[in-house]
Amino acid sequence: MPRTAPTPAPPPVPALLAPPAPPLTPEASGLVAEIEAYLASLPAPARTPAPYAVRPYGSVLRPWHAGHPPPRATLLDRALRRPARPVPVTAAEHLDLASRYITAHGWLQGAMWDEAGRVCLLGAQAAVLAHGFGTPATVRTARVQLMEVLHATGRPVRSPDEFNDRPATRQADVHRLLERAAARAARLGL
Repeated sequence: MPRTAPTPAPPPVPALLAPPAPPLTPEASGLVAEIEAYLASLPAPARTPAPYAVRPYGSVLRPWHAGHPPPRATLLDRALRRPARPVPVTAAEHLDLASRYITAHGWLQGAMWDEAGRVCLLGAQAAVLAHGFGTPATVRTARVQLMEVLHATGRPVRSPDEFNDRPATRQADVHRLLERAAARAARLGL
């Protein structure tokens, strides 16, 4: 088979010459200036303070009821259209859950709760009960422990709610009260 020489490539076809496009950039069109003027006219975003919570490094944010399974409706509960039985908790656990609820949702004075979900001491106890942790008897026992701690620490008040609503009371004071009352209830086996 004889070898043939390669065929030469055809000469290039001259391209149509178009005038160069004017450089159109966002800066040249005035778009950037218009956007910056619009953004400057908007009000500054309101900062919402996050609830103060101290977590060690490397820890994961957990729900306020972590360690306590939420109430689950049985088949009979669903058939009878009744709420699930409450999860049994001790008075000490109830007080700890109330403190965790305040940490998760925020603290409030002068009302049980507000639109933002913040709660007072009584609101936190009611929320823990409403979420199905404990019974009204558990809440009564926990409130007695709160009163005992308040009187033992030289703060005679008619109710823990009065202590919560005092102008000098801070969220840390409420957490400290709940912690001491929970420790007392645990020592007494309540």
